[in-house]
Amino acid sequence: MANDGPVEHGYPHLETVRAAITALYRRLSYDTIQTFATSVAPVDVAFCDTDDLYLGAQRVARELVRHYRLPDARMVVGFREMTHAANVELTAGPEYFIELNDRFRTHRRDIGAALAHEVMHVYLHRLDLSFPGMRDNEILTDTATTYLGAGWLLLDAFREDAVSSQKLGYLTPEEFGYVLAKRALVFGEDPSVWFTSPQAYSAYVKGMARAREDEQQPPLTAAGWAGRRRYARDRRHADGPGPQPGVPYTFTPDVGGRLRVSFPCPTCHQRIRVPVRGRVRARCALCRTVLECDT
Repeated sequence: MANDGPVEHGYPHLETVRAAITALYRRLSYDTIQTFATSVAPVDVAFCDTDDLYLGAQRVARELVRHYRLPDARMVVGFREMTHAANVELTAGPEYFIELNDRFRTHRRDIGAALAHEVMHVYLHRLDLSFPGMRDNEILTDTATTYLGAGWLLLDAFREDAVSSQKLGYLTPEEFGYVLAKRALVFGEDPSVWFTSPQAYSAYVKGMARAREDEQQPPLTAAGWAGRRRYARDRRHADGPGPQPGVPYTFTPDVGGRLRVSFPCPTCHQRIRVPVRGRVRARCALCRTVLECDT
């Protein structure tokens, strides 16, 4: 939790974020991810100053349990002084103890954001899905929270001005915006209407621009002129020494010596391998996205 400290910006964790999206599709399947097409609604996690602190926190936790489809999980929420925003004790269940930072006693509008991340820890724990190392595992948790419909709360908790700042989670604001945009492109959802923070909206716009770039990389037909020109040059020299740096695609021969190109799916980032033979329509086996390619 960044509280009146410097907020990191940009995309320093982008490769881990993409790996997390792939891992979600592999572990949950396309059909299960489709059941999360509707995000947590603002009205269901709203928390005003007149609400009882503990009853309100329990109500929001129950709503997130419902959203993540954890019907046999019970969250017990408390508050204490701590460095981090929150912490959850991962046990066999069905009861889980979540501790929130004492600052949320007076910053109640962000309790939903903190709980969204901690309840996702429980969800991933039950799935037995994790990344090695605390940093990467927290990035996985932020990514899963966002991609499965509750992470807009985490981005909306980002506020920054000349004298103060606040950010929850391990992703940068732009990375949260990127994952939200990836989700929006899949489900046709516009989370920007829920933001109360102007800084969150700006980060989402930047993230959407970065997500759109994924759909405009060769050999996809939506690639721009410069990318297509470089792709054609790299294809001519595909029998040279190894893959070209700075591009997402790689050329390799198949068993018959015919050239193939592999590239990441712009939706789930699993690598797809297709023959180099001009116009090709490919279908990602993991997320079922149909891709128009010019190889």
